[in-house]
Amino acid sequence: MRLDRSRQSDLGTKSVLWLLAATTLFLLSACGGRGGAPVISRGSRDIPPSAPIIRSDHYLVRRGDTLYSIAWKMGLDFRKLARWNHIAPPYTIYPGQRLRLKPALSRTAANTTAKSTPGGGKAAISRTKPTTSQKTGKSSSTSLISRKKAVKSSRPPAPARRLRWSWPTDGKVVQGFSKRDPTRKGLKINGRLGQPVRAAEAGKIVYSGSGLIGYGKLIIIKHDKNFLSAYGHNRKILVTQGDEVSKGERIAEMGVAAGATPVLHFEIRRNGKPVDPVPLLPPRR
Repeated sequence: MRLDRSRQSDLGTKSVLWLLAATTLFLLSACGGRGGAPVISRGSRDIPPSAPIIRSDHYLVRRGDTLYSIAWKMGLDFRKLARWNHIAPPYTIYPGQRLRLKPALSRTAANTTAKSTPGGGKAAISRTKPTTSQKTGKSSSTSLISRKKAVKSSRPPAPARRLRWSWPTDGKVVQGFSKRDPTRKGLKINGRLGQPVRAAEAGKIVYSGSGLIGYGKLIIIKHDKNFLSAYGHNRKILVTQGDEVSKGERIAEMGVAAGATPVLHFEIRRNGKPVDPVPLLPPRR
């Protein structure tokens, strides 16, 4: 009897231990299953609410911006920027306005792209309506007449005023222009703090301020439909936006750049693209 009872107690103890072990294994497997699920970390992708979202095809106008300064900043021709956004002269823009930096895709091109299929060639042929020879003859004769009228009425455009550039300040050129280096879009001319900075040609002040990073206090002058010039790192600006200035007129006082050396940053741009000012300027004596 004692042997049977001891065997029963041993069996009971083993059963309890077995149940405990099975329960532990089940709990461990459940926890492991939860821990093995994929975890997606969004921390690196989240953008703080205060961080500006910059889109390459649009620009949000800020206070102090002008169409010319935005075009200058983006390396665009101001006329294209105005045309893409349907802005007419005098190119007034407003803070908060969203400007397109690329031409919009035309509806015709969009429809053509959307409807293009591997069998598009046959479909295009079937949609083309045949025209009679009489209609073709009429259209060709009409086009000839219109061309003759256009030739008679057209007049040669007035010759553009030739720009005769002058040096914007006295001093030594300490850094020249380079097409390959994006940080060398113009000339850096050394001088004295406060010495006169003058307009290199007659024109209209289209920007006057410090809203373009890397230029300090900047002046941009529009000389004609193709050429703009810029004068950066000024200590004091003596003109305001909208002023008409003559060639050689004093527009600013030379300031300092990052190196704490008095210097003028001078640029000339043709159709929105930087050009080397030296070939356009007269030789120095």
